[in-house]
This record gives sequence, C-alpha cells and structure tokens, in this order.
Amino acid sequence: MVDLPDDSPLQPLAVSLGDPAGIGAEVVAKSWERRREEGLPPFFAVGDVSAIEAVWKGPIAVIGEPANVFDHFDHALPLIRVAGDEAVPGRPTLEGARNALDSLEFAVGLTRSGAASAVVTGPVSKTQLYAIGFTHPGQTEFVAERCGVSTDSVAMMLAGPTLKVVPVTGHIGLAQVPSALTIERIVAKGRALIRGLQRQFGIENPRIGVAGLNPHAGENGALGREEIDLIQPAMERLAEEGYDLVGPMPPDIMFRPQQRAQYDAALCMYHDQALIPLKTLHFDEGINITLGLPIVRTSPDHGTAFDIAGKDQADPGAMIAAIRIAGECARRMQAA
Repeated sequence: MVDLPDDSPLQPLAVSLGDPAGIGAEVVAKSWERRREEGLPPFFAVGDVSAIEAVWKGPIAVIGEPANVFDHFDHALPLIRVAGDEAVPGRPTLEGARNALDSLEFAVGLTRSGAASAVVTGPVSKTQLYAIGFTHPGQTEFVAERCGVSTDSVAMMLAGPTLKVVPVTGHIGLAQVPSALTIERIVAKGRALIRGLQRQFGIENPRIGVAGLNPHAGENGALGREEIDLIQPAMERLAEEGYDLVGPMPPDIMFRPQQRAQYDAALCMYHDQALIPLKTLHFDEGINITLGLPIVRTSPDHGTAFDIAGKDQADPGAMIAAIRIAGECARRMQAA
C-alpha cells in the first residue's frame, strides 16, 4: 500500500444530496457534524437547501463556488444550491427526482472541471428517475457517460473494511447472466479493477480472487462449463498481461476469512454474488466506488430509505466512509 501524500493540497469534495425526500441530506449533515472526529476532508453539498433544513437544524452556508468552502467548513456545512420544490422527507416526487439529477450533473461537472477533487453521490430512487425519462441503469453509467468513458471500461466496486468486490454483470436478471458473460467482458472488468486498485488505492501489485459462476466452480464441467469456456480463458489473458489472479474459486467458500486473505479484491460474475457477502459483512460501512473514470466517484452503498427519512434514524457511517475514501483516492490520483 502506498502512503498518502500528507501535504498535497486538495480541492474540496462535491457531495450531491440525492433524492431530496430520502436520507441523503440527513447523512451528509451528520457527516459534517462528525468531520473532526472522523478526520474528513473539506466537502460541500450540492442540492436543495430545503432538503437539509427539513431534517437538520445545524448551520448551513450557501456558497457560490467550491473555492468558498474553506471560508465556511469549520463552522457551517457549505452548500451549492440547486433549486427545487420544498422537500418533504419520505414523500418522493418527480420534481425531487429532477432536482436529484440536476444536482448529480452539477457535482460531476464541478469535479470534471477540477473545481472539486472528487464527487460523492447521495442515494437516488431509480423508479423516480425512470419516471422523468432517465435512461441509464444507474448513477454509475450516467457518470461514466458524462466523463466520456464507455461503461464497458468502468467497474462498480463495493468496498468495506475487509472486503472489496466487483461484479462483472450488474443490474440484470439472474437468467440473463450466463449469456451476458463473455471473455472480453470479464477481461475488461478485471483490468478496470486492477488498475483502479493501483491508481486509487495504492496497491502496486493487486491480487484478484476470481469467482466461479456455478456451484463448486463447475466441478470441472460437471456442473456447468462457464468456468472452462469463459472464466479461465479470461484469467489466462489477464495473467499474460502480468496480473496476479487466483481461481476460479468456489463461490460458497471464497469469502471465508482464510480465503479472503489470498486476494485484495474479488471479481464476481453477477450482482448478488458480490453484494451479498459485502453487505453481510459491512452493511453500515460499505461504499460504491467507480473504477476506470478520469475522476474519483464514490457513494454510500445504501438506498434512499424513504421509510425512515426525517426520523433522525439514518446511520451516516457509509456516507462518512464514502467521503473519507474519496479524499484518499483523490490524493493518490493527484500525486500520481
């Protein structure tokens, strides 16, 4: 692991609030409250000020540009306003979805321009976004497009204190997974994972544990041939490029502590294969980081939680982790 450059100047982080009716505003405000004890880098919120005022009575400093953050961060939560209707916790609206999308796009733009050092995205409702015409599977694909990067070249990594995972296939039905898996797709996600670990986490020679698709990793073809026909050839190609991989590993045992010690991150074949162990181990601390972008993007690995919005029950742990890790990754990329 490469040490962080302690004295590198860093622009503030942009944190989009997500859906104004969800818990995004609450966990961002609570993260600011714990900024000193958690050692968080300076950041500013992007979104509707009413979303924060509806759930928090702390000080807010509405600013015009990211450079103003340093004048206010010690005594107030800086916020760049994106106007919207009055937010009501737990009551999502189409106008709120538009506000969330506008805030996301603004935060990404500030980060791409260099005015912010990273973007942290708050939780959004895909149902609400789809209702206003959003055509991307999620925020990851939207951010990739805005950065001019093919979604095939990025990887969604979920990370907690003891486990990092990347699913090769994402938000598709389980029945579609075998046909969606290709050698090229596995190689592309593997490359994005390895290079992301090098650039953003300072792991010079990452070790990757590769999951099989079938029970017992296929039992030499007796329980399925994807390991033989797809996964092993992809691993061989990555090994020829000098990368260190182990597998295909039987999915039912590869997340035991003894197996996790063999790799720095797991490359999994489908969504739940990756997210079930991650959320079981680190539900309140897990974050999402998009690898393969020219910018740093992280997010807490939880949803809008409309059912508890406005009840002061939201745990800010994942948002705090997302802000902290975004700052660490931004410093490493800046120093590279």
